[in-house]
Amino acid sequence: MSSFRKICAVALIFPSTAAAFHNSVGPFALQRSLVATHLKAVPSPQDLELTRQVIIGHVSGGKDLELTRQIVDDVVRAEGDNHKLFTLNFDRKQSYKVPPRPKNDLMIRAALGENVEKTPTWLFRQAGRHLPEYESYKKETGRNFVELLSFPESVAECTLQPLRRYEVDAAILFSDILVIAEALGIKITMPGGVGIQVPEPLAGPEQVAQRIPSVDEISEEFVKDKLGHVLEAVRQIRTKMAEEGKDIPLIGFSAAPWTLLFYMVGGSSKKNNDIGVQWLEKHPKESTALLEVLTKLVIEYMSAQVENGAHMLQIFEAMGMMIDEVNFNKYALPCLREIATELKIRFPDVPLMVFARGASFANQELSKLEFDIVTIDGSVDRSTAREVVGDRAGLQGNYDPRELIEDGTKTKETVRRTVREMLKELGPQRLIANLGEGLGGKESPTLVKEFVDAVHEESATMIQGN
Repeated sequence: MSSFRKICAVALIFPSTAAAFHNSVGPFALQRSLVATHLKAVPSPQDLELTRQVIIGHVSGGKDLELTRQIVDDVVRAEGDNHKLFTLNFDRKQSYKVPPRPKNDLMIRAALGENVEKTPTWLFRQAGRHLPEYESYKKETGRNFVELLSFPESVAECTLQPLRRYEVDAAILFSDILVIAEALGIKITMPGGVGIQVPEPLAGPEQVAQRIPSVDEISEEFVKDKLGHVLEAVRQIRTKMAEEGKDIPLIGFSAAPWTLLFYMVGGSSKKNNDIGVQWLEKHPKESTALLEVLTKLVIEYMSAQVENGAHMLQIFEAMGMMIDEVNFNKYALPCLREIATELKIRFPDVPLMVFARGASFANQELSKLEFDIVTIDGSVDRSTAREVVGDRAGLQGNYDPRELIEDGTKTKETVRRTVREMLKELGPQRLIANLGEGLGGKESPTLVKEFVDAVHEESATMIQGN
């Protein structure tokens, strides 16, 4: 065990002693004492991550947890560890509200590594364009997708629609990854046929300071002011679920900071694909400042979703395919680390899931953070997926949604067969059966239902047989 790990082990094993020492000499004196006495070399990022995982897993919370995390971060900063892109400051509350577990907590148990009687399932984009009732609702209200998001009652209705068709094990907030950009004053539109657009992206690095609020302005109150309609939607979803007897988890979500930066400087996912990385390389100072704001806002936004009724959290690095591994590790990964660490401090028992779409090279490092579930996309080899994350995290994914499109070759039988193959390759435990890519709109509701039913039935048979 390295000296760095021993230092933090002492603080963990004897938190009351550490607290007493902290109160008598102050955090900085304690940090200097620890460094002078024990720290002979700069701790590696691997040491830091191991220590943080131990902290999250073994300190009960409250002042002991906050104290120990402060000690770790003080030591790291003092010794020049450079893995942190920035250091965020939070005005934390004494406690945070967490909704009670729903009656059907299958997915929560699977996410937290508990054995289950069958594999839970839900689907990326399970609400929306593949459902006839969704298209009917848009026509009835005269609202397009972006417009629906401004009306909490519409968000609640769209969230509930797939729950009435399928026996999925969770609902997910009907929303979009760019609501955070909109909260920062970046206009988003949906002209039709080309997806969501950012018509006026940041034109140059100077516009970060000119158009984007400072990191000090980002707070719980900022979220309530700019994203209060989303929080109201979360509350209405929970009310509507209770009224309809849907006692399953509600998933809150957000885009990850890199994905948000990509859209905010490029304007579209279909053009200007290189501009995001160009910003990182040509304007590292302004890119870092923007990522800092985005990271803090993502944390406060997802935190507010839990306090308003979300049971689980999913973070989407949806544009992972638009960044190379070097820049991902330098810019995207530190943001995800900050998000996971802070959310687990506030909500240690709320499952946290991550999806680095198109960036499966990052899955191993992501599994070393505080994420409970790492999502695998369709490019991931199932035979090695478990080895990559080890016993550090569970898996989510990675069924091919093309198997759900009726093209003359796809049937209920082919769906059940391919579901069985996925379960055999990934194993039915510590798995959330999902897709490797979101539903695109052409999928058959009949085959989607067969997917959900097959996951439950085939996994139950496999588990009972073991």
